[in-house]
Formats: sequence, structure tokens, C-alpha cells
Amino acid sequence: MKKIFFKNRIPLSKEEKKQKNKERLLLILSGVLLGISFPPFPFPFQILMFVGLVPYLLVLEKKKTLAEISRSTYLTFFIFTIITVYWVGSWQKGTDPFLMIAGGALLFFNPLLFLIPSTLYYLTKRSFNNSFALLSLPFFWITYEYLYMLTDISFPWLTLGSGLSHFTIFIQVADIIGAVGISVIVVYINIFIYKAYTSFKEKDNNYGYYAASIILIFSVVIYYGSFRLSNFKVSNKKVRVGLIQPNLDPWNKWELSGLDETLNLYLSLSKKAVDEGAELIVWPETALPVYLMSPAYYPEKDSIYKFLKTNNVHLLTGMPDIIYYQTGDKIPPDAKYSKAGEFYYSIYNGILLLSPYSRKIERYGKMKLVPFGEKVPFSEQLPFLGKLFSWGVGISGWNVGRDTVVFNVPLKVKTGSSEENYPLKINGLVCYESVYPYFVTQFVKKGTDLITVVTNDSWYGKSSGPYQHKEIAVLRAIENRKSVIRDANGGISCIIDPLGRTLKETKLFTRTELTGDVSIQEGKTFFSQYPMIIPKFASYLSLCVFLFFLILKFRKKLNPIG
Repeated sequence: MKKIFFKNRIPLSKEEKKQKNKERLLLILSGVLLGISFPPFPFPFQILMFVGLVPYLLVLEKKKTLAEISRSTYLTFFIFTIITVYWVGSWQKGTDPFLMIAGGALLFFNPLLFLIPSTLYYLTKRSFNNSFALLSLPFFWITYEYLYMLTDISFPWLTLGSGLSHFTIFIQVADIIGAVGISVIVVYINIFIYKAYTSFKEKDNNYGYYAASIILIFSVVIYYGSFRLSNFKVSNKKVRVGLIQPNLDPWNKWELSGLDETLNLYLSLSKKAVDEGAELIVWPETALPVYLMSPAYYPEKDSIYKFLKTNNVHLLTGMPDIIYYQTGDKIPPDAKYSKAGEFYYSIYNGILLLSPYSRKIERYGKMKLVPFGEKVPFSEQLPFLGKLFSWGVGISGWNVGRDTVVFNVPLKVKTGSSEENYPLKINGLVCYESVYPYFVTQFVKKGTDLITVVTNDSWYGKSSGPYQHKEIAVLRAIENRKSVIRDANGGISCIIDPLGRTLKETKLFTRTELTGDVSIQEGKTFFSQYPMIIPKFASYLSLCVFLFFLILKFRKKLNPIG
């Protein structure tokens, strides 16, 4: 008896082979167009994003089975993934092999997530009709982008809206709909271009309506962007910050012959920033690879406090942080236990605020940990995974931060030609956290005036990764109309204004400091206050489509004749 898996396939005719090869080329073309529309490719390459899905749609609408749609989708977005995030495995001489394996696996796993919108499209096509399925596709896309921000395997790096960071006038609408809302617009423009093309080709007079829709969408978005760029008033309240970029080799933590020399480098660069008028100094993610707040490092901590007091300056720094729990303390469920010392403790990839006036420390623990890079996915539910995957940089070592924190920094800010005391509220995002738009709004709702990102992108060399990460911060600035200061170990450190314009930036892999005035923008945007409108609508629509499909299928089983 023949097994179904070994059934003979019917050979394709010459014409069918030709058609199949043509479809493959179209799918690859789509992946390439989308890939080169993302940073670090400069403007006007980003305009290609508005036609990048058209070749894919030409193939998609001809496919009748879910298997055909899934294969086509995977090919397009595998090419897209390879072009945009090829760098995730680091692929450098000093890279840990496990990081390379995890990065390589991501390149094959990531395209699978794009099967979410394509499958929902197929179900809608089966349940309703082609037109409704196509018009719903942008919201199915948002369902994918939103779902990819959830769970332990989240990696929402390729949100289409974030890819348009260089198209400044177009992305101003993010203060209403966010980067994810811009993704909706991008997909709709692709659909209308596709429909205009097919209507024109088939000599259907409807192509004029589609062309008019494209012009209307572009006109509204560009007009809004032009209006905001011309009329938005950047606050004249400014604080002078110094961003320290030490450019230390992440694979060789003690390249400067130990902790003392590394600390002296930070203080030397910080002194330059102070001499240029900086009141707030920022050091990058895990600036010193030690638990500075533990008793063992009192001399180093004392040196930092003396510097702050002498120069009357605050320090916001990325730093490994450890918290010890005493008898009677409320111990969190994920705390670690030291058998040798018989005590509980938690360790965080953290941010510390140190003041020149007191030694009271404000601290924040990173809440969005990089899958496989900082945390083994689902290790809380399956503890053996944390033991199975363990490597030199400390995977599965960090605890997950427990709350969003807004730091209070009493400073003198410039208001025109005068100065006034101002209780600056500033948040800190650690590296990867800046790619989560909804997460950032939680800090803004708590009153943050200034968004700070501390990071270390040096793991990825001079690849696309550091450039993309920097550009993602542009969308966070526009969404919330807040300045963003970004301090990176090896670059790119920068100051971005509330309109998404990069005012100052450093070059990759340079040892330097960047000092500049940063505007303090108060208030909240529509997106800051109501960030979940679009993803919730998209999720509800997707759920309804899925349930309706199941109902129809169930009814057909009950009544096969009808």
C-alpha cells in the first residue's frame, strides 16, 4: 500500500515550469525591494517600500491553497530577512558559537512569522471573497507585527513603519498612529498600486479609483507631515548632556588592563563633557562589567561620587546591578539563591542614576531581554532550558526588571537666555527595549520629559544592525514628541529632536564624547495616550475572521450537502 507521502508528482509542462520560475523571481524581487528600503540604505531607497509588496501580491492572489500561499510567503520574507537582519549572529572572530547558531536559526525562523498575515488572508478569502481579504490584509499584517512584540521570542525589528525613518516628512503622522499605523498605510499603498496595475492591464476602468486613492493617501500624510514640521514648536527649555562613547571591545572586557584604567577612561571623557557645560552625563549599557553597587567595589564607587560632587553633575549609566535580599524582605519569585552565602539575590542589566548631592541610588532593571542573547525563552516555565543553553556572555543570567522607572533629576535648564531649576524626569531604555513602541509609551504616561537609550551595538561590528537600531529611535521620538538621547559603547551615539531629526551623532567605533543641548518637551501625544487602538482593532478583526472560518467549516461538516 502506497503511503500518501510518496505519491508520484505529476511532471510540470514547459509552460508551467516557465510560470513557476517567473513567480519565484517575483517573490524574490519583493524580498529584495523590501530589504533595500530599510536602513542603512539611504533615502530615496525607502520609497521602494511602497511598491515592495506588489510583486508578492501578483503571485499571492493566484494561489488557491494555503500550502501554496505559505511557500510563496516564506520565500519572499526569507529574502527580506537575510538582507535586513543578516547581522544577528554577529559573525565576527570573537563571537561565541552559540550566538552564531542562535542568529543563524533566527534567519530561518523569522520568515515563519509572516505566515500569520498570509494565513489570515487565506481564511478570509475562503470565508468571504478576494476583495475583502485583500482590503483586510493590512490589519492582518498589524496582527503579526503586534504579536511579534509579545512572548519570550519577540523580535519586532522589522516593523515596516520603522523602516521609513529617513522619510522624515512622511513619518510625522506617527504621533497619532505610531510606527505600526504607518505599516498599515504602507501595505494599503502597495495594495492600491497592485490593483491599479492589474486593473489597467485588464483594461478595467477602476484603475483610476485606485490611482486616486494612492494620491489621496500620500497627499494627506505628506500634508500632515509638512504641517507638523512647519508648526511644531520645539521647547526652548534645554538641558546640556554629555554622552560618553568609550568604544571598548565587548569581547575583551579588560582591554585597558583592568577596572581602574577603564574607570579612568570614563571619567576622563566625562570631564571633557563637563568642561563643555554638560549637567547630565550618560554612560552606555553595562559601562563597567562589574556589580558596582556591591561592597567589593566601594573604592571605584567612591571615585565616581567624588567626580560627580566636584563637578556638580549627575550620572545616568548602564550598569550590571545586583540586589541582595535580607531576612524579612519580600523576595521575588525569580530571585536566585546562593548556596555558599545562603542568601537570595537578583541581577539585572540595569541603569543607575547617581547624584552629586547624596548617595541614594535610583535604579531600573531591563524588562525586555533579548531572546537567546540575554534570556533563554520560556526558561521560567521550563527551567531545564536555562541550564541547557549557557554561554560566556551570560545568557539566562539576568533577571527580568519588575517595573518601568522614571528618574528624577533636579537640574538647571536653559529657557532662552535665562536658567531655571527644573525637576527633569527622564527614563532609561536598555538597548533592545527601544524597538518596542508600546513599551516606551508606559514611561511617557508616567511623565518622562526625555527618552534615553543606553546600548552596546559593538557586538555586531560595522554591519546594518547599529545603523538600524539608531534609526528605530527616530520613530520613538516622533511617536511621543520627546527628544531622544542615545549613548552607545562604540556608536552610534546621538541626539534626536521631537521631530525625528538627528541633531548630532558620532561615528561608529570611535572613542569620543558628544555634548549638546537637548530640548525638554512636556506633554503627551495622541499615540502616547492611546497606543493600542490599531493593534487591538487588528487583533479583534483577525480573531473574528478566524472564528468565522471555524464556524463555516463546522457547519459544512454538520451539513455536507448544503
